[in-house]
Amino acid sequence: METVFETLDWVVLGIYFFLLIGIAVRVVIQKNRNTEDYFLAGRNVGWFVIGASIFASNIGSEHVVGLAGTGFQSGTPMAHYELHAWIVLLLGWLFLPFYIRSGAYTMPEFLEKRFDSRSRWFLSVFSLLAYVITKVSVTIYAGGIVVSELLGIPFWYGAIGIVIFTGIYTVIGGMKAVIYTETLQTIVLILGSLIITYLGLQEVGGWGELRETVIAVSPDHFNMWRPMTDPDFPWTGLLIGGTIVGIWYWCTDQYIVQRTLAANNIKIGRRGAIFGAYLKLLPILIFLIPGIIAFALTIQDPETYVVTKADRAFPMLVNTLLPVGLKGLVAGGLMAALMSSLASVFNSCSTIFTIDIYKKIRPNKSEAQLINVGKIATTVIVVLGIVWIPVMEKIGGGVMYQYLQNVQSYIAPPVTAVFLLGILWKRVTSQASITTLFMGLFLLILRLGSEIYYQPEISNGQIVSGFLFSFATINFAHMAIILFLFSVILCVSVTLLTAEPDYVKTRGLSFGNLDLNSKDFKEKSYSNMDIILSVILVLIVIGILMYFTA
Repeated sequence: METVFETLDWVVLGIYFFLLIGIAVRVVIQKNRNTEDYFLAGRNVGWFVIGASIFASNIGSEHVVGLAGTGFQSGTPMAHYELHAWIVLLLGWLFLPFYIRSGAYTMPEFLEKRFDSRSRWFLSVFSLLAYVITKVSVTIYAGGIVVSELLGIPFWYGAIGIVIFTGIYTVIGGMKAVIYTETLQTIVLILGSLIITYLGLQEVGGWGELRETVIAVSPDHFNMWRPMTDPDFPWTGLLIGGTIVGIWYWCTDQYIVQRTLAANNIKIGRRGAIFGAYLKLLPILIFLIPGIIAFALTIQDPETYVVTKADRAFPMLVNTLLPVGLKGLVAGGLMAALMSSLASVFNSCSTIFTIDIYKKIRPNKSEAQLINVGKIATTVIVVLGIVWIPVMEKIGGGVMYQYLQNVQSYIAPPVTAVFLLGILWKRVTSQASITTLFMGLFLLILRLGSEIYYQPEISNGQIVSGFLFSFATINFAHMAIILFLFSVILCVSVTLLTAEPDYVKTRGLSFGNLDLNSKDFKEKSYSNMDIILSVILVLIVIGILMYFTA
């Protein structure tokens, strides 16, 4: 599609990038005195900035390109994953107090304090691997699509350009640069996306006309609750399997949790999570619905509105619907999402590699040397992410958001089981933790390998006899449930077969082993308003789930 950027669009886009660079430069001038400054912004960030950063980190390329793409192709079923706002509350109310009490910089470091160094090593390497095959590759791929579509340049020019620009301010400024630029990016992204949703609804003839047009062609497009036997979107898998993935992503993943660890106490971190949870409700309105609008427009006027591939639905709306000036603003919002998610994964990768791997090998290195190592580590992760991009198209039917949920459904279950059981049950042992994590890795490799191997047969609807083919074709969301139940049973079994852990060493890191005389328990870490806002959010989620039914 030809780009139709005009002078005013370039001016608006230029102003946005100027403001972004200005924020990063201001942070650089303040300097990072030590690793706590560089990786956790000095643990002195307010709740508004934490919530905005959680949202901006999550709302990246997989939403700008992928969620709109799945809305275009499949409708509302994947909205289950966008209603995980209630799981963000779980981070603030259940998990965060244990993380902050532990004083950990990273999730692997927390596992070491709760279990042992083996679990820390495993999660460090496993997390970096997961970032390569999910966040890094997906973000670079989407960056190429959005920038090439909007600016009319080749795919790889756009992808590499986004990587270089984002890498510069992330490497120089660290977590502080990431978290404060994300606040600006959140505002731009929400404003730009709301505008395109509004203009799209006007163009299609309003909400009622949108529903009628789409349902006439695809009756289930507005139904989130597909039958349990649905090969793509069974409600059981999306609701239960999606929750397992959600707990892993929102409550145990360094990428998200690192934002709340930047708070100087539990109350601020929790309020940041509550604010982030409310922002998390927006993607259905500002990304999924525009994807459905794009689908309706291609039905109403297929000559004007052309979508060659589902993942190009949102950029098509930007190019065809927006007037001069607004196009530049929304393009800035899209690039903001790409850069914020990329910046977040850059910083998370460098934090995990530096604190959990390099520092363990070379404990005597200075703070300045550790910061430099974190900067270098990012480059390797990016290169591996680029190399993985061709493999992405063999998983999830070529739709990026579906690919992401597929892979995360195999990564999440063992990690979710270990963190959840480790916090809820003080009896869980280090041997149970490492056994569960390693078995989860084996099953992840088996599932991904068999899915890639049998992709030609799966694409053509062929049925092949044998265990591996059956294993490869179980619905991805149901696979998450199976892997999670297996992980829980394995973890509990190994725990009961091994000696009790040292409860003095794990004091304060799980229920049943809390220090009720500590400062954290003497000072109230929440207000009545925090409780009321949390309850209201849960009711909103239930209301949306009830609205999108057949």
